[in-house]
Amino acid sequence: MHWNPSDQDRVVATSDAVACEFGNGLALLNLKSNIYYSLNGVGAYIWELIQEPRSVLDVRTALLARYDVDAARCKADVEGLLKGLTEAGLARVHHEELA
Repeated sequence: MHWNPSDQDRVVATSDAVACEFGNGLALLNLKSNIYYSLNGVGAYIWELIQEPRSVLDVRTALLARYDVDAARCKADVEGLLKGLTEAGLARVHHEELA
C-alpha cells in the first residue's frame, strides 16, 4: 500500500479493533485477524484522537501541544504510526480533495 497522506487527509480508527488500557498505553485486538498490537502512551493518545475522523495535521498539532517534541520528529512518528495502523486495518485514511 502506498502511504502518502496530505495534511488535510482525515484518519479514523476502524470498528475492527477493541482497545484496553495496558500499563501506560493500550493493547489493541484486531477482531478480523485476532492479532494484538500495543501502543505506548503517545500512541494511545493518537488512538484516542482518531476515534473521530481527524486530519493528519490536527493529530500532529494536538501532539505538539501536549508533548515537548521536535516538529520534524513528531511528523515522522505520527505518519509512521498512522501508516502502521492503516496497514494493520485498524485505521482508514479519507483523502480530501482540494477545492
